[in-house]
Amino acid sequence: MAPQSKPKLDVSVSKPTPYTFDLGLLLANDPNPLSTSTPSDATSTSTEAAGSSAALEAQLAATARDGAQALINQLLTTLPLATTTSGVLLTLPPITTPLPREKPLPAPKPPTKWEQFAARKGIKPKTREQRRAKSRTYNEETGEWERTWGYDKSGAKKRREEGMVQQDWLVEVDEKKEREEKEAKNKKRRKA
Repeated sequence: MAPQSKPKLDVSVSKPTPYTFDLGLLLANDPNPLSTSTPSDATSTSTEAAGSSAALEAQLAATARDGAQALINQLLTTLPLATTTSGVLLTLPPITTPLPREKPLPAPKPPTKWEQFAARKGIKPKTREQRRAKSRTYNEETGEWERTWGYDKSGAKKRREEGMVQQDWLVEVDEKKEREEKEAKNKKRRKA
């Protein structure tokens, strides 16, 4: 025996008061009153309490179906359709119904001491390009941009892999200049 299919319902929905739509939120407002106390086609006897709740569920399901059908009809008739390889696309309009926030807007945080100081002195944070330009230098020997500090500084990793010796592994010290700097440092200490 073949299962009985449900009858196809009409795609046009008519209500005494028409729906209002906000297609940006995919919202359909139904201003018509909804009777949840007693369904229109159920009797109010005590033996049919289970049948009454089933009828109420059926009434609510029919109302929800009508709202969804009205929304889909409105979408398909008012919005431009675009056919692509992935399917048919609708472009939604901007939202017209303002939605309330759950919580109020947070109060603006007071500026930190550094932010106050920076504002007084006119200090502005560096941009990404300024930081990047400072962090890399051009090596004319290799023809590449190398990091100035941090990981793989001056191509150290590449040189290690190739078995090359660090360029400044031996630095010649000027003893006379070093002695003069030390004496100047000691003079400052004695004066203070």
